Amino acid sequence: MKHRYLPMTSQDEKEMLEAIGVQSIDELFNDIPEKVRFKGEYNIKAAKSESSLMKELGRIASKNANTNDYASFLGAGVYDHYKPVIVDHVISRSEFYTAYTPYQPEISQGELQAIFEFQTMISELTGMDIANSSMYDGGTALAEAGMLAAGHTKRKKILVSQAVHPETRDVVRTYALGQSIEVEEIPLKNGHTDVEALKEMVDDNVAAVMVQYPNFFGQVENLTALEPVIHEAGALFAVSSNPLALGALTPPGKLGADITVGDAQPFGIAEAFGGPHCGYFAVTKKLMRKVPGRLVGETVDEDGRRGFVLTLQAREQHIRRDKATSNICSNQALNALAASVAMTALGKVGTAQMAKQNISKTYYMKQQLEKAGFDIAFDGAHFNEIVVKTGVPVKEVNAKLLDFHIIGGYDLGRSYEELKGHMLVAVTEQRTKEEIDAFVQELAAAVREMGATHA
Repeated sequence: MKHRYLPMTSQDEKEMLEAIGVQSIDELFNDIPEKVRFKGEYNIKAAKSESSLMKELGRIASKNANTNDYASFLGAGVYDHYKPVIVDHVISRSEFYTAYTPYQPEISQGELQAIFEFQTMISELTGMDIANSSMYDGGTALAEAGMLAAGHTKRKKILVSQAVHPETRDVVRTYALGQSIEVEEIPLKNGHTDVEALKEMVDDNVAAVMVQYPNFFGQVENLTALEPVIHEAGALFAVSSNPLALGALTPPGKLGADITVGDAQPFGIAEAFGGPHCGYFAVTKKLMRKVPGRLVGETVDEDGRRGFVLTLQAREQHIRRDKATSNICSNQALNALAASVAMTALGKVGTAQMAKQNISKTYYMKQQLEKAGFDIAFDGAHFNEIVVKTGVPVKEVNAKLLDFHIIGGYDLGRSYEELKGHMLVAVTEQRTKEEIDAFVQELAAAVREMGATHA
């Protein structure tokens, strides 16, 4: 019989207890005073057979609105993208699926090469000199960028655009608190980072200026206008970028970014209710010795054969603590592999085509919404997402859309007081013309009905 886990028999238990020299499980807890031990029964259901348990869990899971059965227009950082079939096939191989830290290169060449390929593709996409083996997610990657900048410049202030993902800004603040670094937010102008406001805010105490490209609203920030303002003040330019968008947009590295980070989720990584995902972190050559996390380098062995090793470790586990730029002690190797396989399957042409589909389908959505009488909040070039004014509570609109097997957009009123009654709508290459048309039709009907009710 095949088991998805290894069950422990009573004989197994007896043999283990004998091996450690105790008579019973209770004896293992002798050091815990009797008076503080739990004596009652746990408030949990009685045990079920495996088949009964699987049926019950299946019924619970089926209550979720999933992207197999629903058309999703929810993005805001996690997206429903095409995932090549080969991705799951490769990452399910035991040599990758069960791999751990490749500290011993002589037995970890496959894992190390896979990470090296990820680094190479991220460097090419972002236009940066070097990328690390991955971070936990896009939010922590940007926070690490801020800590690197503060350590490199010896300055104690970070400026973050309000057009950066709200949750990412929270993560940046959390990291900064422990390092006594001040965080200020750059205001918005028509859905973009306000360049004139930045000019007033940046000074010789600013370590880094952080923007998102495309930003949280799907707007394409003008990095060319921001770059000179930042560098003239001696600060580092950190850009959080959707890697898929870089299949169509000019890479941040070509526009003066010192650090480019983001989340690789659009490439072959499931939404998975928000994670785990895979952050990436890329820098210019001058910063490569301060990159957090792991870095895989290419070398040759004593016989001249190509090989791979961990190199240039900047974390405190490997070097003196006062010289460490980060205490991150891991990476997302399996999800980085998934992203690498997806990028390889798509290739440069496929990645560009996929990015352009996101642009054209979002533009079609914008046209149809405007024809239906909706206002689109911001002007200018956009990718993947647009902001539509509903004029009624978005939460209630989304509840109505679920009745038609449609997952609506993000309620911007949750994060921006001035954008109550506005929905952030995501349109990926997965959405068909019929799904987009149905969304516009049902959104208009829901808003009309609610408008009459709230009037």
